[in-house]
Amino acid sequence: MTDQTKIALVTGASRGLGAALAEALAPEYHIVAVARTTGGLEDLDDRIKAKGGAATLAPMDIADPNAMATLCRGIHDRWGKLDLWLHTAIHTAPLTPANFIDPKDWQKSVDVNASATSVLIPYVAPLLGEAGQAVFFDDPRAGEKFCATYGATKAAQIAMARSWAAETVRTGPKVYVLQPEPMATALRARFFPGEDRSKLASPSDEAARLLSMLG
Repeated sequence: MTDQTKIALVTGASRGLGAALAEALAPEYHIVAVARTTGGLEDLDDRIKAKGGAATLAPMDIADPNAMATLCRGIHDRWGKLDLWLHTAIHTAPLTPANFIDPKDWQKSVDVNASATSVLIPYVAPLLGEAGQAVFFDDPRAGEKFCATYGATKAAQIAMARSWAAETVRTGPKVYVLQPEPMATALRARFFPGEDRSKLASPSDEAARLLSMLG
């Protein structure tokens, strides 16, 4: 691996859109794949290798600030930079009326969807420098029925991303907030059980479309 190798960090890489993005970027990028599910990461690694690419697997919990500090320090020590960060990691709490929000589900959603983002942005920004790119993926469900926990914490994540994007227009890195089309993923199935999934986009097709929007 040369100093010219492009490095992409994908948080939430074990399945769904995150995995599809990681596959689409290989072998142009060396993929740093982060997720809690070791088996999913290993399957992703097999698919990336089949395409002639390479990945570094990081089975970590993004809600653990110490783990994220270790991850970013390791990236700095090994490559000294990141070229691209795609943040797809999300926790989907069970759908419930607002007056039945479970405190544990709320706290886990805050930890993964909001607090982890507030930790990762300061950690990742120096690695991206002025020329790197960061990408967040909006799913605007704030205010929808039964989505109070997910909608509120996802909106907090995207609000941070939009602020960072506005703050870095002149200085870099370039920060994108993109909105995927409805996809046949486990996340979507949680919101719409019994939906006809044949009408939904595939994660691989959406990954290609979304990546085409980057500079």
